[in-house]
Amino acid sequence: MRILITGGGGFIGQKIARSLAGSGRLREAAVSELVLADLATPARVDAGFVVTPTACDISDADAVDALFADHGPFDVIFHLATIASGGSEADFDLGMRVNLDGTLAIFAAARAQGNCPVLVYTSSCAVHGGEAPEVITDGVELNPQTSYGAQKAMGELLLNDMTRRGFIDGRGLRLPTVTIRPGKPNTAASSFMSSIFREPLQGEAANCPVKDDFPIWHTAPRTVTRNLIHAAEIDGALFGQNRNLNLPGRTDTVRQMIDAMTRVAGPEAEARITWNEDPTIFAIVTGWRAHFRPDKALKLGFVADEGFDDTVRWFLEDDIAIP
Repeated sequence: MRILITGGGGFIGQKIARSLAGSGRLREAAVSELVLADLATPARVDAGFVVTPTACDISDADAVDALFADHGPFDVIFHLATIASGGSEADFDLGMRVNLDGTLAIFAAARAQGNCPVLVYTSSCAVHGGEAPEVITDGVELNPQTSYGAQKAMGELLLNDMTRRGFIDGRGLRLPTVTIRPGKPNTAASSFMSSIFREPLQGEAANCPVKDDFPIWHTAPRTVTRNLIHAAEIDGALFGQNRNLNLPGRTDTVRQMIDAMTRVAGPEAEARITWNEDPTIFAIVTGWRAHFRPDKALKLGFVADEGFDDTVRWFLEDDIAIP
């Protein structure tokens, strides 16, 4: 079993890699090699099988072809590499080059292998918006209001069609906002949804650019890692004719999430949060839907968090950076 993770240097890619290293198996088969590809060479993960970190610019189709020629054929591909929402909105051409052209390159290389590999594609709840209903149910048409959401929606359509034609065995997951992310703030418009917890819990200040009654559709890193691996494990035919679905999450306001942080870690962290609204970020995130009913995903065994208290505890156990 050969596995590729694009975006393998990112925190979700690293978590999937460590989970696979712990189990040594996927789809009832032993893992023989795991390739971690990213723009810069990812960190190595210790495992009982070969782990190969490598640098690859997925927006360069020749580089992607070389990656597959050198390390494939792959049986399972986790396509996580992306330019996040804020970065895609600030630089349209960069977003198109990575999120669309890069996805086309990965899908084309997977097709060229000729073995119909399982391909797990990370889409986003940002594909919904505009005139969509307040509560998103399965089957609601996509109406993204950002370039990032539009690029992800294009990838979803291609994933569906290439699966229909037997080129790949695709599974597209629309991720809620993943929080609490470790590391540093990134270009995602939703980055503050991690930084207002991560930095204060690490003794640093952070600004919240929205009001505390702002609702967030979110999921924890542990949970999204579990769901991504589950997507690769299950029979693709169970997805039906639409291989893309909304992952389970939770809807909480910023205030409810801060209160959960206080219950777990005490009141000191909240005192480090400032409240200065940012109209650019506000315009992006208020176009996203915050209420979903992901019945299809739940029936297929995908899971949601029970509460943000657990997310805070897991961050303190897994990801907190201690000065």
